[in-house]
Amino acid sequence: MSWSILVLNGPNLGRLGSREPEIYGSQTLADIGAELEAALPDEVSIELRQTDDEGELVGWLHEAVDRGTPVVLNPAAFTHYSYALRDAAALLKQAGVPLVEVHLSNPHAREAFRHTSVISGVASGVIAGFGTESYRLAIDWLLRTRS
Repeated sequence: MSWSILVLNGPNLGRLGSREPEIYGSQTLADIGAELEAALPDEVSIELRQTDDEGELVGWLHEAVDRGTPVVLNPAAFTHYSYALRDAAALLKQAGVPLVEVHLSNPHAREAFRHTSVISGVASGVIAGFGTESYRLAIDWLLRTRS
């Protein structure tokens, strides 16, 4: 039986590859998506999405709840202040649908305002600081824990 994973990305992640490569690396989001797809078993696919719009990201989380689709979420700047995103992520937890919060960099090794995540408390887990490997580690966990 085939199934999919939503890989959702927040603001400015559409600029990966050119945005602060010393922090975020030189790969684009499309590069990351292609690497993830290549490593997946045949019965699993990802839907890679990115938006700079908070409301659109909330809507995608609602879609994941309705479909029962696991989520890998890089909320980017929304990590630190979007209670709307946090509440939408909490719906996944309530429904028993896994959500893994990921970050390319380690927020705790950066500016103080990045040290707090409003998402982490409702996420199944958090993976941060491993660059693009953060996404792969999240997907590996989802694959191993899929019932």
